[in-house]
Amino acid sequence: MNTKNKILVAGSALLAFVLLTGFRGGGHHGWGPRDPERVKQMMTWKLDDRLEDLKASDAQKEAIHGLKDSLFEDGKRLFEEQKGAKAELLNQWESPNPDAKAVHAVVDARLDAFRAFAHKVADAALEAHRIFTPAQRQQLTTQVRERMNGR
Repeated sequence: MNTKNKILVAGSALLAFVLLTGFRGGGHHGWGPRDPERVKQMMTWKLDDRLEDLKASDAQKEAIHGLKDSLFEDGKRLFEEQKGAKAELLNQWESPNPDAKAVHAVVDARLDAFRAFAHKVADAALEAHRIFTPAQRQQLTTQVRERMNGR
């Protein structure tokens, strides 16, 4: 497996972990009824389990948790901002004469915000790649491939 593929797999693993374990809410989109701090605690527990499986050093654990905390706060902000965007779009819908420019501006702003967050996730994945050893990255790669194949 070449370096580019390894980076993509590591990035996908981190993105999948963060998004699938932290940003889904009990049958609802976004945060749902869950308390964000409870979600963060659950993410931390799951991440700790993964780091133990990888036999990560204390320094690696600290660095990875720093990435998780940063992404969590950015993601939390992103989903909080989504509430305002939804309200604005609903206001436009309820208006007798919706402002097309305003609607498109909200859409563009949300796309830009999600794109910026995706870039932060990619940067965090690249940093995680540097933090983990080649053996740890291979272990993560194997786990991701198994999940992708439904095992």
